[in-house]
Amino acid sequence: MENRNSTNFLTLPTLTTLDFAFNKIGDVGAKHFADALQHNIKLTNLNLQFNHIGDVGAKHLAHALQYNTVLSSLDLSHNQIGAVGAQYLAYALQHNTTLTTLNFSCNGIDLVFGIDLVHGIGDVGAKHFADALQHNAVLTSLDLSHNQIGDVGAQYLADALQHNTVLISLDLSRNEIEDVGTKHLTHALQHNATLTTLNFAHNGISIVHGIGDVGAKHFADALQHNTVLISLNLSHNQIGDVGAQYLADALQYNTALTTLHLRWNKIGHVGAQYLANALQYNTVVVILFLSIRCLHVHFLI
Repeated sequence: MENRNSTNFLTLPTLTTLDFAFNKIGDVGAKHFADALQHNIKLTNLNLQFNHIGDVGAKHLAHALQYNTVLSSLDLSHNQIGAVGAQYLAYALQHNTTLTTLNFSCNGIDLVFGIDLVHGIGDVGAKHFADALQHNAVLTSLDLSHNQIGDVGAQYLADALQHNTVLISLDLSRNEIEDVGTKHLTHALQHNATLTTLNFAHNGISIVHGIGDVGAKHFADALQHNTVLISLNLSHNQIGDVGAQYLADALQYNTALTTLHLRWNKIGHVGAQYLANALQYNTVVVILFLSIRCLHVHFLI
């Protein structure tokens, strides 16, 4: 199907959701969609993931978002958009008044010898989104997973979370955030009053790093003060028995968290016992996902 013809869908008077994932529209096709979005008054959900869209295409879509007044959900994950394209989109978010959900996971993809290499938007791209979050008043869900965001980018986002009052779900999994960035983010959680869901799985520069017990302590400190977070994912983070003890101590005081993911860490029977003891005093946690070394446990409390 030609790119121009593909946007004819947007002229249908009743179409509210369009899934156009896994095509190859590229920047040219993105422009056609952008042109259509400036005039469309019905479409609320658009999925353009896996479409070879780069920074130029992102610029076109960002321009459209400044004029579109109905689109509420946009999926641009698994494309080739880098920090430059992220800047265009982040600027648009400062002016758009309807978009509530943005999936920007796994961007900056390059094809090298037939293999997809993910460069992500990095710390620079994270800063652009952080700037947007300080001004945007409608976005409630943001997915920045798998984007090579490190400690510097985490600090930018943490600063934004202390000012943002609408975001309720943030996915930062599969990034490169370590101790320093974790500390900034968990400090922000002590002051943020709206974020209810945080996915922080698979962090650190390599698979053998993770945030470890030190990072777990940062989260534990935050949980003792935070009163709104209800779901936290810390899977695949090299947390051991010591980290489990920190989290267990926090659970005895926290009165909001209902779901905690701790799968694929280094927690053994000792750490599991700390958590089990904590649950005797905690009255709100209803689901705990835990891997005790090679034993996978799914607790429904």
